[in-house]
Amino acid sequence: MTNSVAPRSLPRPAMWIPLLLFFGISVGGLYYVKWAPYYARAFHAAAQHSIGASILSGTRAAASPLSWQAGVAYSVAYLKAVWQALLLGLALAAGAETLLPRAMLTRIFSGRAASLRAALLGVPSMMCTCCAAPIAVGLMECETSPAAALIYWLANPVLNPATLVFIGFVLGWQWMALRLVLGVALVFALGHWAARWVPQAATRALQPPAPAASPPGAPERHFLLAWGAAFLRLAVRLIPEYAVLVFALGMLRAWLFPEMTPEIGHAPWLAPALAAAGTLFVIPTAGEVPIIQVLQHFGLGAPGAAALLMTLPSVSLPSLAMLGRAFPWRVVAALGFGTFLFGLLAAGLAALLPW
Repeated sequence: MTNSVAPRSLPRPAMWIPLLLFFGISVGGLYYVKWAPYYARAFHAAAQHSIGASILSGTRAAASPLSWQAGVAYSVAYLKAVWQALLLGLALAAGAETLLPRAMLTRIFSGRAASLRAALLGVPSMMCTCCAAPIAVGLMECETSPAAALIYWLANPVLNPATLVFIGFVLGWQWMALRLVLGVALVFALGHWAARWVPQAATRALQPPAPAASPPGAPERHFLLAWGAAFLRLAVRLIPEYAVLVFALGMLRAWLFPEMTPEIGHAPWLAPALAAAGTLFVIPTAGEVPIIQVLQHFGLGAPGAAALLMTLPSVSLPSLAMLGRAFPWRVVAALGFGTFLFGLLAAGLAALLPW
């Protein structure tokens, strides 16, 4: 397949320049946006047993009532938390298409060990589900293995080592163990299961149209221009719908999450309801930790907490919508339904375990 923005052909020594640029952006961007801030935040979590207020409801038992102001307030708070990671995700997605050799991506994200390599690459990325979604879209547009692209995407939020540390210090190490065991199962089982719904020709069919061939002798586009064009194309395709869905979920969050009391927190119907709400709702990285902590303070029981622990970070309506740009709707539906089932499984285990 021909990329929609093909990088310029380079002499062999210069082929290392875009490759080094990509790895520089990856390491430098992740250090600035993820690794350094989370390293400092882990010490705060260890000392205070908290990482801040809940983005869902602050320190209150209920979210803000349905209103336009509630949608705007949540959108502002959410985008302030994720904008740097979102830009980095778009930059890495565009870089995968235009800066990396196609043969390298094929070797990493294809073959018998592709799933394991994808998970190992996803763990240190530490992206939330929405910020990792553009990278999964970019990988699919490079015709990598669908299962590997999905596993990379799921491993980012679910197996995030910083979030696991926060869970241990704030909620308890038994919760971290539950998240880790079920998280590994979710990443690999759900990634492979959902990928089975990708038809053989789906990757080519869902590609953006290739540009018209350049006239003979015309210079090909420089790799920096190709990277910038890919970045803008992904942003235009993914960001507007994403922003609208974040606003809508922020406005409706009081309907998705009931006001917490001890009676409601231990009601049998609550865990399935929270598993469904957590599958749809969108949060920044590690946002589930303060949400669960605040709701537990007002009476949330172990099953409901476990359902949120698994579903809130794994997928969201905006991230599934972004994936719908590169995957058939059956894959998107399988990812959402599978996440909901893992939320129910976590709730069932939490009800049986001696917390």
